[in-house]
Amino acid sequence: MTIQITGKNVDAGDAFQAYAGEKISAVLQKYLGRTPDGHVRLERERGAFKTTCSVRLASGLLLEAHGEGGDAYQSVDAAVHRLETRVKRYKGRIKNHSAAASRRKVDTEARDYVVRLNDEEQPGHADANPLIIAEGQRNIERMSVSEAVMQLDLSEAAFLIFRNAAHGGLNVVYRRNDGHIGWIDAELPISGKSNGATASKLTG
Repeated sequence: MTIQITGKNVDAGDAFQAYAGEKISAVLQKYLGRTPDGHVRLERERGAFKTTCSVRLASGLLLEAHGEGGDAYQSVDAAVHRLETRVKRYKGRIKNHSAAASRRKVDTEARDYVVRLNDEEQPGHADANPLIIAEGQRNIERMSVSEAVMQLDLSEAAFLIFRNAAHGGLNVVYRRNDGHIGWIDAELPISGKSNGATASKLTG
């Protein structure tokens, strides 16, 4: 298994690649007993350095961590610290989810757009489509709520859309400002109604 290390707006030289690869591999070997495939990207923006680690675990879950610092080595140290905290927190649960994840497949493929915000309203264009500045693809998997919560907490994402394995409806888990994780299920009834949506607060 390999850890690919690249640079954006900065040269990720041999010394940095060796340092980052050794640090990340040591954490993964310590807690998982192996080094899965992964990608590390070093960026430089406004004088600061940022390292982003993405590792695809054997369970199918995506483990992510970001770190920032005054130099490249400080940023990767911060990212590795967050990576270790997350993998240590979920070590047992990651292994327990391996069998279920091996059976889990992408249920739906959705388009993912980035839309430009325009502060200047144009008369007569209230219903016009917004300006799309980027486009991608988001895979929506069928999983349990507990799996979705764990996947979100292992990643740097703000939210996760998934298809609830219990009833097949689209659900969302998201990060709340109070540190908890929220869960939106449009299939659950509210106050005895047959249709509607509910939002629950889950601990992070």
